[in-house]
Amino acid sequence: MHVHFHGPPEPATIPAMKQGAMMRTFGTEEEFMFLDRSTLRPQNVSAEVQSLLRGRSQSGSLGTEFVAPGFITPGFITPGFITPELVPPELVHSEFLTSQIEHSSPVFEHLDQAEATLLSFRSRLAAAAAAQDALAAGVGTPFQGSDSPEVTDTVRYRRVEAELRGLVPENLINGLHVHVGIPNRQAGVAALNHVRVWLPVLQALSGNSPFWNGRDTGFTSWRSIHARRWSTAGCPPHFADAADYDRRARSLIGVGGTLDLHTIWWGARLAEKYPTLEVRVCDAQLDTRSSLLLTALTRALVSTALADADRDTAPSRLEPELLDASLWHAARDGVQSNLLDPISGELAPARVVVTALFGAVSDALEEAGDADRVRELLDRFWRLGTGAERQRAAFATGGPRALGVLLRDSVSAAD
Repeated sequence: MHVHFHGPPEPATIPAMKQGAMMRTFGTEEEFMFLDRSTLRPQNVSAEVQSLLRGRSQSGSLGTEFVAPGFITPGFITPGFITPELVPPELVHSEFLTSQIEHSSPVFEHLDQAEATLLSFRSRLAAAAAAQDALAAGVGTPFQGSDSPEVTDTVRYRRVEAELRGLVPENLINGLHVHVGIPNRQAGVAALNHVRVWLPVLQALSGNSPFWNGRDTGFTSWRSIHARRWSTAGCPPHFADAADYDRRARSLIGVGGTLDLHTIWWGARLAEKYPTLEVRVCDAQLDTRSSLLLTALTRALVSTALADADRDTAPSRLEPELLDASLWHAARDGVQSNLLDPISGELAPARVVVTALFGAVSDALEEAGDADRVRELLDRFWRLGTGAERQRAAFATGGPRALGVLLRDSVSAAD
């Protein structure tokens, strides 16, 4: 639920595009949930884990048992060994519930920077969670519900709690948000009009929440079904321009639980604090490579959308009701059946639609130097399946114990 993109002190000074190349800066926000290792129920240990990640135990001494290689800074990696007290505290955040945590990355230019950073953080997170006798899981929803959901005690989250009311105990949802640099809000809105029609495809690729209260929901992304209970969840509308976007966004404040612009839950939107277009439709991911695939595709999609808008290429004007139904469809079936093809406006085999997405963004992938890596990551995806498929396979093999092993081992896996 955390909505701020955290990077260097003055992110607006970072160029949205490298000279002469389609090299959009980007960043990620990954949400994780702490689970009991046996029951897989949420555990309210975020504060304790954050203390360890920042290098201090509850007594205030340095947590030197969590030494990890590679100090990650915005834009480059310094080799060597550091203790976690050097991890910038602004990159780790409490979430709505005390069983959750969010990692907001620095600003990147290259995919390998993102991979190194995400792997480093996930490894530290897994170790810190284990020290609290919990496991850190990259899942859209936990296998089991919470016996005692606890809202993080901040003024803002207490206001959200007052708005959500009966939804609070079931707001156990975690996402992956990808921010991509834009030159200005006018260009961002033009790009958003192009990006919105591809959101169901990203949701299908990211589905990683099949279970709820110990049962298989039959959905690939139960998280997105839960999120639909927010008044503004779903695809953003088509906007005439930035002024139209701002006017319509502001009109939502105070209506339906929307406290401010940061609580608008569209699957993609303009960030208010930083010059980015934020895609929010994806479930949290089991492992780094899964997050990396979605991040690379999202950056390429936004880069392509900006280029199309700059050429005055008209975006697809699929009806909002069709896009909304397509999001529900993607949440249920993932890539196991059909998806809405944004180009034809009709259902087509999921693999055909994913291939169409790759084709649509291939120039941007090539210019960013990501094409070969994304092909490799897509091959891996088709071999392993979505996170939901992998969770189901583990559960079918050995029940909650095997599922717990998958969650534990995946969060910091390098392959």
